[in-house]
Amino acid sequence: MVETTNVGARAEAFTTRCERPACLSNGHENNFKKACASCTRFMGSNWYPMLMSAKIVAVAAEPTPSKLEIDGIVYQTDSWSNVPQSILSLVPRRLHLQPSHPVSLTRKLIESRFPPPTFTYYNNISPVVTVAQNFDSLGFPADHPGRNRSDTYYINQETVLRTHTSAHEAEIFRQNASEAYTISADVYRRDAIDRSHYPIFHQMEGARMWDRRKVPGGNVAKAVWDDLSKMPTYNLEVDDPNPTVHPERNPLQAEYHSIEEVEAIAAHLKHSLEGVVVELFSKAKQAAAAANTLESSPDEPLKVRWVEAYFPFTSPSWELEVFWQGDWLEILGCGVTKQDILTNANVPSQIGWAFGMGLERVAMLLFSIPDIRLFWSKDDRFLSQFSDVGNINRFKTFSKHPGCYKDVSFWLRSSSNSAGGGLKSNAQDFHENDVMEVVREIGGDLVEDVRLFDEFQHPASGRKSLCYRINYRSLERTLTNAEANEMHERVKKDLVQKLGVEMR
Repeated sequence: MVETTNVGARAEAFTTRCERPACLSNGHENNFKKACASCTRFMGSNWYPMLMSAKIVAVAAEPTPSKLEIDGIVYQTDSWSNVPQSILSLVPRRLHLQPSHPVSLTRKLIESRFPPPTFTYYNNISPVVTVAQNFDSLGFPADHPGRNRSDTYYINQETVLRTHTSAHEAEIFRQNASEAYTISADVYRRDAIDRSHYPIFHQMEGARMWDRRKVPGGNVAKAVWDDLSKMPTYNLEVDDPNPTVHPERNPLQAEYHSIEEVEAIAAHLKHSLEGVVVELFSKAKQAAAAANTLESSPDEPLKVRWVEAYFPFTSPSWELEVFWQGDWLEILGCGVTKQDILTNANVPSQIGWAFGMGLERVAMLLFSIPDIRLFWSKDDRFLSQFSDVGNINRFKTFSKHPGCYKDVSFWLRSSSNSAGGGLKSNAQDFHENDVMEVVREIGGDLVEDVRLFDEFQHPASGRKSLCYRINYRSLERTLTNAEANEMHERVKKDLVQKLGVEMR
């Protein structure tokens, strides 16, 4: 095994003594085998694997700052830290709280179906949470992929930017401030680059509880049905063909709940969320009709359907889909809250339902917004189209600028060529999200999408080659080819430096 400090020294010695001094910086593996005699003696019999390890050290990522400041609080960083400045700079934006912003308008429409005092709103919670809050409190297994640095932004080993609003669920249940709540917040995930994905988006979740110790006679089922009887009815076509529970597909938490309780809670949950659909899509229908883009009769009732689903926090669980403009679209997920979450929050006598949804996804449908990057635009031509007053306004495109496509191809290193393995350049450790982060850090919102265009595995060496196509396109102006080229060269350089790949 070669220590990192020694490897760095030996790499430096190699580049000054080798017959091909440039081969290390150029990354041409075949040139490593042309080491001069003095280099071979210096390295000893293991000079080749040492050099491969040295090469990885030579292209290591830039050092992470020792501290990060978020919302005025300073956090220590460590080897787990992977939050780029481009993400930190957007934390204060909080689109769900900006007046007249489509994300904020969508939040308010949904909240209107869950009024106080029954519901308490939590809309301004810091995005910095512990690993325990984000994963452990919700029962994520230790090997869950969501815990990986390839998926999650870590401030340090014990602290992350929340990946979902459910990170606050146990704490709010523990506070037990009201019978019900909604949380709206910005969440953070390392993700693909395209017109429907962004590393920061906004979620909304809600929960409604009944306490066995407080309802009359301890009869939760009767209390829930009584509450449901007071709710309005809707002009809605509902397709719900499956039983409330199914032993394999959608199991009852039989240790904690009776079938009577779950039947009542499921009915209350579904009717409550059907009301959300009516609130949102009735206004969307009016806007589409005004723009002559509605594909059905304005008088035709909305259609929804319930689909059995699986979520780690609820059982039984469902997805709610709405038939909109000729397609069935998933709107949200929901279910009966897992009782162990409530028990761990010290409210074991409570039972109820929970739901969660992405605000951008719904806002894109309601306002006919074609590209998720637009939500982050400060261009008045976008923002002036929306208002807190009146009905939903469908987005009107103010420009369509040409894209500039650039390809980047590179080799991943095979594990047999690395010293010790476990390096980012190894094929088995490569993650596409790392490519996305490199591109995003340089191009930001000037990149519309990044797609895997081609892949190839060399029949002799087994090495894998990938080709990605990057579409550089501004939402606000025409990019010049020179601008795109400059960004693309920086992308290629950073892919080599940060991921240790070899350009083709």
